[in-house]
Amino acid sequence: MTDIQSAASSAEVLAKHKEFLLPSVGNYYKDPVVLTDGDGSRVTDAEGNQYLDFFGGILTVSVGHCDSRVNDAIKLQLDRLGHVSTLYPTLPIVELAERLARITPGRLQKSMFTASGTEADETAVALAQVYTGSIELVALRHGYSGRSMLAQALTAHSAYRAVPTQIAGVKHGLSPYCYRCPLKQTYPSCDVACATDLEELIRTTTTGKIAGFLAEPIQGVGGFIVPPKEYFEIAVDIIRKAGGVFICDEVQTGFGRTGSKMFGIEHWNVEPDIMTMAKGVANGMPLGVTIATPEIADAFKAPQISTFGGNPISSAAANATLQVIEEDNLADNAQVQGDRLRAGLEELKVRFPKNVGDVRGMGLMQAMEMVVDETAMNRTPNTDATAKLFEACKARGLLIGKGGLNGNVLRIAPALNVSANDVDEALRILGESLATFAS
Repeated sequence: MTDIQSAASSAEVLAKHKEFLLPSVGNYYKDPVVLTDGDGSRVTDAEGNQYLDFFGGILTVSVGHCDSRVNDAIKLQLDRLGHVSTLYPTLPIVELAERLARITPGRLQKSMFTASGTEADETAVALAQVYTGSIELVALRHGYSGRSMLAQALTAHSAYRAVPTQIAGVKHGLSPYCYRCPLKQTYPSCDVACATDLEELIRTTTTGKIAGFLAEPIQGVGGFIVPPKEYFEIAVDIIRKAGGVFICDEVQTGFGRTGSKMFGIEHWNVEPDIMTMAKGVANGMPLGVTIATPEIADAFKAPQISTFGGNPISSAAANATLQVIEEDNLADNAQVQGDRLRAGLEELKVRFPKNVGDVRGMGLMQAMEMVVDETAMNRTPNTDATAKLFEACKARGLLIGKGGLNGNVLRIAPALNVSANDVDEALRILGESLATFAS
């Protein structure tokens, strides 16, 4: 068999992609980048071009591409035992569960492992419904929960709803999106009305007794939307008074990504009843996690299995990844380099005040929203500028992400061990790229 990684050109790979994959499996860029190799914060394409990767497989390559410590753990486990399913306990899975109980906030203790963030959220919803005896759930507009039918129902982002999802009992509260406040108010004089509105949402659209509230500490696909600091304290108090539990979706914000803390919710002074994780937990190996307090976990009596959940290889990768994050103090590095990145993005906003409408984020989870003319308060999403910036950055060797309902928000999220030099290089490329078209 031909080694496609070394023998195929980008054109050949793209032709096969078009012929054999669903057309809905989209790629970035007019001419998609066919990646073959990675090392730390850099990746290489089929023609040997190198790029600085500041999106990391959608916030997944948390300790950089091909980290030797993670890869060594994977290779050792692969040579010893590759797969058994959750029907058999293994040392890697119990070590990972114990580690997660130690590093997660509050009283979270017992885990269920699956293969994706979608499955993690599904598991969390089932736990909440069984524990409370209620069915109805509150999620947030602009939120994203995954690809299954339930996850699409929880998702309030039309581009990711393949079919009309009419799963009963899912209600969507207002997003804490200050830059585009749905209530046309201004923080802090608004008194965080987007949070207090949850009380009326529950009283008018549910039975009044709900199962839970699922929310991301920072909305990821929504465009790295950072809530007001009081938001979660207000929101979770309302949810608990209505009988619900708080499901914290840390799929994108977990494991030091937001800087200084291991989990995003730790910035907001509330403790989750259930937490979901995936992406950065295993540096790219497929793994989803749902962890709950003992009383919630123990309430679920029906047998549970997952064929691929917490398999020995993914668990070994996760244990190694989390050990690297802790030993190398990468949450602190995310804070330091995130501050450096944020300062640079703020400078770009000053240099290009018309098209750069908002800069926001925490740690190494930073966003820049492109608009038509911020100087004239015309905040119409500028998807054309976003597309131009994407192509210009790619041409100069920088890969970034995007999000938001209109795809006009740049999502910038390098590996947690990114260096100051790499941050400076990325900022230089962003500035040069903006200068090619911005006014």
